[in-house]
Parts: sequence; structure tokens; C-alpha cells
Amino acid sequence: LDTHTLLVFCKVDGMMNKLSICNKLCYAVGGAPYQITGCALGFFLQIYLLDVAQLDPFYASIILFGGRAWDAVTDPTVGFLVSRSPWTRYGRMLPWILLSTPLAVLAYFLIWYVPPFENGKVIWYLFFYCLFQSLQTCFHVPYSALTMFITSDQKERDSATAYRMTVEVLGTVLGTAIQGQIVGMANAPCLKGPSDILAEGNSSYNSTEPVISIEHTKIAYMIASGIICVIYILCAIVLFFGVKEQKVPISKTNETPMSFFQGIRLVMGHGPYAKLVMVFLFTSLGFMLLEGNFALFCSYTLGFRNDFQNILLVIMLSATLAIPFWQWFLSRFGKKTAVYIGSLSVIPFLVLVACVKSNLIVTYIVAFAAGVSVAAAFLLPWSMLPDVVDDFQVHNPDSTGHEALFYSFYVFFTKFASGVSLGISTLSLE
Repeated sequence: LDTHTLLVFCKVDGMMNKLSICNKLCYAVGGAPYQITGCALGFFLQIYLLDVAQLDPFYASIILFGGRAWDAVTDPTVGFLVSRSPWTRYGRMLPWILLSTPLAVLAYFLIWYVPPFENGKVIWYLFFYCLFQSLQTCFHVPYSALTMFITSDQKERDSATAYRMTVEVLGTVLGTAIQGQIVGMANAPCLKGPSDILAEGNSSYNSTEPVISIEHTKIAYMIASGIICVIYILCAIVLFFGVKEQKVPISKTNETPMSFFQGIRLVMGHGPYAKLVMVFLFTSLGFMLLEGNFALFCSYTLGFRNDFQNILLVIMLSATLAIPFWQWFLSRFGKKTAVYIGSLSVIPFLVLVACVKSNLIVTYIVAFAAGVSVAAAFLLPWSMLPDVVDDFQVHNPDSTGHEALFYSFYVFFTKFASGVSLGISTLSLE
């Protein structure tokens, strides 16, 4: 009887660990808001602050660096708070996602609003940028750690992660399409300086034209941000009602809660995790630096200002199509091999676009190749993190509930490094 009961239990447990396609899709949809807003901010915030908000490059660099640095600091803090939060009837992660959404949407919309005053613009953008990053962290860290709680089957986790990465890349396509196409229809030229006006002569310059163009661009940015806010809310609702968070069995319910710094030592002291973080730290650094300066590079260096949004779409569509390939590749040849090939394959194409004289066809080819590599950068880190967390749990069976810490510290290091690099690159425009 005991053997029969055990077999039945194992069968039921295996069935519970299986995720339906609907479950995977609902889980994957939750990753779209982070990528849609991140894509819009990463590609367009810099040029928005310079061309539309008319901020000095120095102040724009302060906003970009300050926001990214603040965002990085909030990740381990939120991860610690999530790991200490109690279980509810909806789970531990899902309430964070639901409650942070309305405020995050409001803060995001106000980032793309130009206030009717000049002196406080820098404070306005810095405040709402930091506020949005904090609230989005309250969404993204629990969502990332949710991978460990939707199932205990590693293959199902990898499959759900592949679904998630596909939707996230589609989210970047959607963010690029919404922000790029709407703003592209009302593109604002840089305002002419006094010396430019004198050089052209008063007869050839109409002072109302740039102002009208910038006003149209302001409205376009607000329309795009409003659409993105609606999508953000819908995705959060689908995630909350479409995914069931499984409570993991806890071996020691009376385990003494550890402090924040004890959590840091615990996480960073695990060798495989530290190695994984360092590898993808530099990979993310390169891609984030490319993302932050791509708009200016295409617009002013290559001279493809009118084609910029289409080039972005090629990158993201290529990445979307490449996700299933990389999922097959890592299951066939292993995750380490996929990391090496996926990260290094883009380098020759980036050298090509930098060395060859401005050519639209070459740029589109490079964009397609970059998208394939972007897909690897999207999929592989999040596919390997659950393996590292499982390895930690095997070596530390009595230490539980730290999943959010592992995910939050990974995001912390990548965000902080990218913020430093982007702030320096923007400051170099001075």
C-alpha cells in the first residue's frame, strides 16, 4: 500500500509540475511590460531629453546615470524585502506585481511629459525616472523569481523561460514600433542656435517652424507613453490571473530570518552564481551601451534619422525569430557553447558598420545579425539562473526562500554597470 501511494504521489506531482501552454503564455506575457518600457527608455529617453525637453547634455547625463544607478540600488533592496515578505493566498510574488503596477504606470507617463517650467525640469525628470525604476523593480524582481515557483521541473522552467524570452523580444518590437513609429511621424529637429540663424539670414528662417514641430513631438511622446501604459496594465492583469504560484515546501519554518548583509554574503559567496554574474555583467554592459547610443549613432553619424525606427524593428524581429533557434541550440549543444557563439557572433558585424562608409543596406544586414546575438543575450542568462539557484539549494538544503535575492543581485550588477557606461557616453557629448 505504501509503495502504491508513493507511485500515485509521484505521478500526481509530475502532472502538477507540467505547465499548460496557456500557463506558459500567461507567465510570458508578464515579461512584456519591463521590455516595452525598457526599450522605449533605452532607445529614446536620451534623444528625448536632448532634442525635445531641450536639456543640456550634462544634465541629461545626470538624469540617465542617476536613474540607472538608483534602479540598480533598488534591486537588491526589493529582492531582500520580497524574500522577507509573508506568503498570502495569492503567493509571495504576485501581490508585489499587482500592487506596484498602477503607480508605475503613472510615473512612466510623467517621464514623457514636458513640464511647463524651465528651472525644475532636471528635478522633474530625475524624480519620476527614479520613481518609475523603483516601482518597476517591485514588478520585475518578483516576476523574475517567479520562475522558481511556477514549477519545480527544470525542463518546464526552461520551456517557460523560452516562452518568456520570445514574448519579451516581441515586447521590445512592440515598444520600438509604438514609440518609434508614433514619434517618427512627428520628429523634432534640433533647435537652431543664434549663430545658425544669423548665418542663414532672417529671410530664410521661420522661428515658428521648430516650435510647432517640437510641440507635435511632445504630443507624440505622450500618446506613445499612454498606449504603453495601457499595455503594461493589461499584461499585469493577465499574469496575475493566469499564473498560479506554488508554495515550495519549507524544511525549517522556524528558521531565523537573515539580515540584508548576510543575504549578500550568502548569494555572492556561491561560486557558480558569482561566475555567471560576472560573465553576463560584461555581456550586458556591451549591449546596453550599444542600445543607449544607437539612436544618436544612426541619426547623426550614419545619417539615417528617418530610417532609425525601421532599423530597430529589424533588430527586434530578428531577435524574435532567433529565440526558438537558441532554445534548440542550447538543448542540443549545451548552454556554455551557446553563450560563446551567441555573444561573439555580433562582433564582426559591429566592426563592419563602424568601418564601412554609411550604407543603408549594410546597416540593415548588421541589424539582422545583431538581433540574432541579442536573442542569445536575452535567453541564456535567464535560462542559466534557475540552474544556479537549484545548485545552491542542493548544497544548502536548510537555507530556503532566497530566490528573489539571486535574481535581484543579478539585475543589480548589470544595471549599475550599464548606467555608468551610459552616463559617461552621454557626458562625452558635452
